[in-house]
Amino acid sequence: MEILNVSAECFPLAKVGGLADVVGALPKYQQKEGVHSKVIMPLYGNDFMKNLHLNLEYKNHLTLGKLHYDFKIFTPEEPFDFPVFMVQIPGLFDRPEIYSYDDDVERFLAFQLAVLDWLLSLDKKPSIVHSHDHQTGFISFLMSHAAGYESLKEIPTVFTIHNAQYQGQFGYDKLRYFPEFDLKKMGLIDWDGAINPLATAIKCSWRVTTVSPGYLEELKSNANGLEQLIDQESEKFSGILNGIDTRVWNPETDKHLVKNYSNKASK
Repeated sequence: MEILNVSAECFPLAKVGGLADVVGALPKYQQKEGVHSKVIMPLYGNDFMKNLHLNLEYKNHLTLGKLHYDFKIFTPEEPFDFPVFMVQIPGLFDRPEIYSYDDDVERFLAFQLAVLDWLLSLDKKPSIVHSHDHQTGFISFLMSHAAGYESLKEIPTVFTIHNAQYQGQFGYDKLRYFPEFDLKKMGLIDWDGAINPLATAIKCSWRVTTVSPGYLEELKSNANGLEQLIDQESEKFSGILNGIDTRVWNPETDKHLVKNYSNKASK
């Protein structure tokens, strides 16, 4: 089995919060269980990623309406615990920060289109595409309903909600960025009169997970307006408790702590 994780963050390459920790640990432990798990993410202009030595894997061109972008996909020469692919899109991701730019809609939609274009080029497709949070929320919709990606529609999709308070919604004036799809499916990308990638992922993914069973219960009453949708799609939801990478988050060895400690009694 091969799993492709699609994410905006992955520790230690780019991190804002817990999303990076999960995506940086889950594939590592899946690999140990004999599952071939890899990650694809944007190539940012942060200090860590700028210092990597990279090998070119793929290049092509994409359009967002009338906007045109060349993109390349690289792998790092330095081995990680699992395969990592990084999407370089000059003009969109060659910046130090991950989020909070005025063109985040364009940035992450372009990233998703680049990922899908690369998937089309692969002779061996992944067994599962696992997307994370709203920055990758259109992956399952496009795989199932966009004309150019019909060959991907039989690949099972999983989507994990790490934080439902951030949904990435935007107005219909940006519908022009989408590749051709059946307009009868417009309702799949809409929630409360806006295009909402988190809602889209919930509607279109084969399965949806949350970062713990407790968080799933919380979302039933506090999902920033998506409570009804989560109730409607409840049969596809599972709450799975996130683990941690104890090799990284170990208070006995963590160099960032003033004093290391453990729960073992001192002699």
